[in-house]
Amino acid sequence: MLKYIIAYLATGLVFAAVDAVWLIFSNERLYRPTLNPVLADEVNLKAAAVFYVVYILGIMLLAVSPATSWTKAMTTGAIVGAMCYATYDLTNQATLKVWATKITVADIMWGTFVTALAATAGYHALRWASAKFG
Repeated sequence: MLKYIIAYLATGLVFAAVDAVWLIFSNERLYRPTLNPVLADEVNLKAAAVFYVVYILGIMLLAVSPATSWTKAMTTGAIVGAMCYATYDLTNQATLKVWATKITVADIMWGTFVTALAATAGYHALRWASAKFG
């Protein structure tokens, strides 16, 4: 069980750290110019925390734990990221007047990358923890 906790934490740390950098640098350049009329003044931290907990669990269950190699974890992570981010972005594009195609494309590419990266890190953490703790 400890190895899965370590892998979960590593996956979450990598995802959250890299995602934070993306959000800081892309907010004013990509999201705010188009979405400002519908963006909240402040981030709902409780909702964000629930997203991260659930999403990292999904990465662990679908990409990290079943992987037999880092390339399998990375590939499955990329697929999970693309599907999840496409679901969010394409639904928004279909239902919101202010949503732009460039946001959809950039966000799906980002979700694919960051989820693949986090899954790869989680896989390596799981392998390390398995060797260290059994």
